[in-house]
Amino acid sequence: MEQIEKMLQKSHINSEELESLLEARAKGEVDFLLVDVREDMEYDMGHIKGVDMLKPTSTFPSWAEVLFNETQDKTVIFTCRTGNRSGQVQMIFKHNGHSHVINHAGGIVSYRGEIER
Repeated sequence: MEQIEKMLQKSHINSEELESLLEARAKGEVDFLLVDVREDMEYDMGHIKGVDMLKPTSTFPSWAEVLFNETQDKTVIFTCRTGNRSGQVQMIFKHNGHSHVINHAGGIVSYRGEIER
């Protein structure tokens, strides 16, 4: 459990760590929001089982402020295809004062857990 809590303090996690966090969340041991920032077509081709919402980077201006305000007291993990777009979104959130944002480094291409199609 302590190891899981430490993961949530990181700014970047790998796919193995994300898989562990999703397992712990399924057991009710931790709470976080997993946000996929890829585009609709990419998401429909397959996404990580456990993603809470899709927020495409192409529409970032329309959802960023609302998500930022709604998640001030939550941990948010951003994911995308390779970790690049999710890293950019994470940096914007951090620069604007959100203290609990994590980037899934490596993205879905490195993820070996369950994928939903």
